[in-house]
Amino acid sequence: MMTQPIRIGHGFDLHRLEAGRALVIGGVTFEHDRGAAGHSDGDVVYHAVTDAILGALAEPDIGQLFPDNDPQWAGADSRVFVAEADRLMRQAGYAIGNLDVTVICQKPKLGEHKHVIRRHLAVLLGCDESQVNIKGKTHEHVDALGENRAIACHAVVLIRSESAASV
Repeated sequence: MMTQPIRIGHGFDLHRLEAGRALVIGGVTFEHDRGAAGHSDGDVVYHAVTDAILGALAEPDIGQLFPDNDPQWAGADSRVFVAEADRLMRQAGYAIGNLDVTVICQKPKLGEHKHVIRRHLAVLLGCDESQVNIKGKTHEHVDALGENRAIACHAVVLIRSESAASV
């Protein structure tokens, strides 16, 4: 198979918010009355980024690689999912071109934490912080996201072939 110089992937994740759970967004634990319900830590950013990279590589999705019925992943730190996607990306000869992440939640506001989330992703993916963009959006009080009953994230990634670095 011929290596394409660039590939694009999209990832999406959504979790209900439940009392008694920590709210982890991009590796940052936020003060909040509820956290993301999930088999792992429920980090929507890391889940969406993992799926975006896997999608760009045409690999199975996060649920196939890390099934939610496997006790090994119960309460897992979602960094392990991003690290595996990164490993597969590098094994295939690719690196991050750029990553664009949009977190959708009514609360909490991401503002002062965006730079920390950006840094976490850049370190995990071995890229420069300038290649990572983090945005926070509300859902204008519409549906479960806007009523602060859920949190979601979209991630779009462009990966570039290491052998075609001039592209």
